[in-house]
Amino acid sequence: MTDIRIYAGRSNRDVGEAIARYLGYPLGRAQLENFPDGEISLKLFDDCRGRDSFIIQSTCPPGNDHLMELLIFIDCMKRASAQRITAVIPYFGYARQDRKEEGRVPITAKLVANLLTTAGADRVLTLDLHAAQIQGFFDIPVDNLSAEPVLSAYINSLDLGPLTLVSPDVGNVKRARVYANRFGGELAIIDKRRVSGTEIQTKAIIGDVKDKCVLMVDDMIATAGTIVQACEVVRQHGAKRIIVAATHGVLCGPAVERLAAAPIDNLAVADTIPVRPEVRAKLPNLTVLSVSDLMGEAIRRIHRHESVSSLFMK
Repeated sequence: MTDIRIYAGRSNRDVGEAIARYLGYPLGRAQLENFPDGEISLKLFDDCRGRDSFIIQSTCPPGNDHLMELLIFIDCMKRASAQRITAVIPYFGYARQDRKEEGRVPITAKLVANLLTTAGADRVLTLDLHAAQIQGFFDIPVDNLSAEPVLSAYINSLDLGPLTLVSPDVGNVKRARVYANRFGGELAIIDKRRVSGTEIQTKAIIGDVKDKCVLMVDDMIATAGTIVQACEVVRQHGAKRIIVAATHGVLCGPAVERLAAAPIDNLAVADTIPVRPEVRAKLPNLTVLSVSDLMGEAIRRIHRHESVSSLFMK
């Protein structure tokens, strides 16, 4: 793989280094700094002319800074005559703004897709987009990986026995069914109503969770309002053990305090977004799972023009 260059931005350097180790190839050398006024300065020290180049950067909070850094990185590679530029975005920010739910609001996910393409990206590799249809916002190839193999391996390691998969809202039923089929479990659904961007009302549960080991899987945990209310409902309905897993641990606002007080026995998130040490200290039941091997293998296959979807074929 001598004709490849792999770089990592500052949003999640540890994942970039882990991906490089998996591939057995060093990270490209780059100098990233901020001027006193906050503007980003970038200098590449490796020749990427004619190289298949990958930049690893989550657009996680503070997402605007990290997104801008990614755009500058892509532009720099383009001007350095990279043969192909793939933006590797473990966590794709603004993915929840994928449609107009009312008048006079933007579709920011489409704007981000336009920005990446205009900057010069030839391909995007990401993980568990909040809305899969965002792939259609791009006029370049998008590989939207699933963290299901990583999350399932963790769940298997707990040796839980029969599971009941609970969807914390109706919109997550498809994902819950995937895991129900994987583990041969039953399916239950929480009836949720969103009152506002920060307030959620949980009404009832469809299905039986009494004396069951319950598993809830979501693509992200942001303020944790939905998942915590769902956990309280299933506990009130007699669930004996509750396991929560999510790909992206955004954990913003009151999320950490809510999760610390919630009736959750095991909590797991992937490392698409760095988890701060003080968060780990407040959540002793939290396990952070690595997706570096999964993303590293996808990068290897993209570079070799091999199938990425076959990673998930059973």
